[in-house]
Amino acid sequence: MHRTHTCGELRIEDLGKTVTLSGWVQKSRDLGGMTFIDVRDRYGITQLTFNSEDDETLRSNARDLGREYVIKVTGTVIERSSKNPKLPTGDIEIKVSNLEILNESKLPPFTIEDETDGGEDIRMKYRYLDIRRNPVKNSLLFRHKVTQEVRNYLSGLDFCEIETPYLIKSTPEGARDFIVPSRMNPGQFYALPQSPQTFKQLLMVGGMDKYFQIVKCFRDEDLRADRQPEFTQIDCEMSFVEQEDILNVFEGMTRHLLKTIHGIEVAEFPRMTFDEAMRTYGNDKPDIRFGMKFGELNDVAQHKDFAIFNNAELVVGIAVPGAASYTRKQIDELVDWVKRPQVGASGMVYVKCEADGTFKSSVDKFYDQADLAKWAEATGAKAGDLILILSGPANKTRAQLSALRMELGNRMGLRKPDEFAPLWVIDFPLLEWDEETERFHAMHHPFTSPKIEDMPLLDSDPGKVRANAYDLVLNGNEIGGGSIRIHDKDMQALMFKHLGFTPEQAQDQFGFLMNAFQYGAPPHGGLAFGLDRLTAILGGQETIRDFIAFPKNNSGRDVMIDAPAEIAKEQLDELSISLIEQKK
Repeated sequence: MHRTHTCGELRIEDLGKTVTLSGWVQKSRDLGGMTFIDVRDRYGITQLTFNSEDDETLRSNARDLGREYVIKVTGTVIERSSKNPKLPTGDIEIKVSNLEILNESKLPPFTIEDETDGGEDIRMKYRYLDIRRNPVKNSLLFRHKVTQEVRNYLSGLDFCEIETPYLIKSTPEGARDFIVPSRMNPGQFYALPQSPQTFKQLLMVGGMDKYFQIVKCFRDEDLRADRQPEFTQIDCEMSFVEQEDILNVFEGMTRHLLKTIHGIEVAEFPRMTFDEAMRTYGNDKPDIRFGMKFGELNDVAQHKDFAIFNNAELVVGIAVPGAASYTRKQIDELVDWVKRPQVGASGMVYVKCEADGTFKSSVDKFYDQADLAKWAEATGAKAGDLILILSGPANKTRAQLSALRMELGNRMGLRKPDEFAPLWVIDFPLLEWDEETERFHAMHHPFTSPKIEDMPLLDSDPGKVRANAYDLVLNGNEIGGGSIRIHDKDMQALMFKHLGFTPEQAQDQFGFLMNAFQYGAPPHGGLAFGLDRLTAILGGQETIRDFIAFPKNNSGRDVMIDAPAEIAKEQLDELSISLIEQKK
C-alpha cells in the first residue's frame, strides 16, 4: 500500500509505530548531519527526519528532493525534540528507513504556501497547483460540508433529489443563453439551462411534491468577481404551499447551516418589502449588519435658493456615526470616490454635527442652523456624526448613496465577516420597464404569480403590480430567491400577453408548460439558492472563485485549459455551421 496513515493523522500516542506516508515535498532543511523534510497531503503536514549517522545514502537521497516531488516513506514515529505547536502533528516526526520517489516535479511557478508569491492570473493558469494551497483546498472542503448539510436538511423534510436535462430549448427571457448545435438536427440548437425553472414546475405537475437539485446553471452575461458563466444552484420546489410555507422551510435551512457550520443561533429573520429596502437602503439586498439608513430631505432642503437641490428629483442623505472628526482631506476623498465613473455622482454635500450641538456644512451660505437640525433629524444623525448628501434622479441617486454606504461600511470595519444578518425582502414588483425595448419584462420570470389583490392594476398600472416573490439576503448579498408560481393556464396566458407575447409565440416557446397546466397543476412555489455565493459568505468572503474548483476569469475564459477555443472546420461542417469573419 502507498500509505498506512495520512500526513495529518499521527500524534504523540503513535510513538513507536512503523508507518508509511505518501505526499508532496513541502520544504526541506539541512541542519548539520540531519535533513528534515515536510511532507504534505490533503490532511496536513508531517516532518520527516534523515540522519547521516544512520544512513548517509538515504540522507543524500533526501537532500536531492525538490519542492512538490511526490514521495513515499516508511519509518518509525518518534518524539520531536523541538516541537511545533502550530502543527497538529507537531509533537512527532518520522525517522525514515525507506524513501521512494513516486514522481519528480518541475519547480512550481509559484510557492505552494498559504501566503504565495503567485498573482491571480498565474494561479488560475496552474489551478491544479493552487488547489494544493490551504486557502483554496479548505474552501473546497468547506463547500463540500455546506453541500452535505443542505442535502441532510432537505432529505430530512422528504425532499427528493431529481436531475433535470442540460440540453433544453432556448427561451427569450432572462440573460443570454449558451447554445449548443445539434448534429442530428442540422440548423437547430439546444440551450444550456439558465435554471431548471420549467422542469421543476413540471415535476410538481407530475406529483413529486417536494423537489431539490444541486445543479449547474449557465448564463452568457458580463462577469464580475462574484459571477461565473456556469454556477451552481440549490434548486427547490414544493406543492400545495403558500409563500409563508416556503419562507419557513428555507429560513429553517439557513438556521441549520449557521448552526451546524458556525455554531451560531440567529434570533430572527426580519422581513422588509422591496419598496422599503429601496427607500431606506437604495438596493434590494441591504446589509443590515450596520445602520446608516437613508433619510429623504426633499421637504427640508428644497425651500432655499440652492438650485442643485431644488432641481433634483430626490435629495437624500446618511449619517455616518462618529465621522464629524473627518478632515477636509478625508471628506474630499469621499467626494472624489462618488464622482468616479463607477458611481457617477456629480458631487456631495456634507454636514458635520459638532459635539456642542451646532452644525458645520459645505452649504452654510444657503442653509441656517435650524435647517441643518432638520436634516440631522431626518437622517437620525447625532452629535459627532457626519451627514453625507447626494441629489439627482431618484433611482440613480439611491444607487449612488447605496454604493457610498457600503464603501463606508467596509472602510469603518462594520461589515464583519463573522457576523451574519439574514433578511427576507418580499413584495417585489411583478414587472419592470425596459427602456431599450420600451416594454415591461418580468422582474423574475414569466411564471411568477402576481398578488391577487393587484390583478386589476395589470391593465391600468402594470408597474405597480406586486409579485408573490421573495429574496433571502445575507450580509448584503442575495443568496436565494423565488416565488409562488402561476399554476392556472388562463392566468399564465394573461401574463404572457402583458409581457408582449402573442398567443402563437407563447405556445411556441412554452406550449409544453401551458399544455401541462391543463392536467391538474397543483399550487406550487419554490426558491433557488446560489450555492457558490452562499458558501463564500458562510466562509467569510464575498467573492466566489476560491469556492469553485476550476473557475473562469472575468472574460469567461478558462486560462488553464484555454477555453473557449476554435474548433476544426470539419466539426463546423458536420454541425452545418459557417463562421462570419470578424472585422479587426
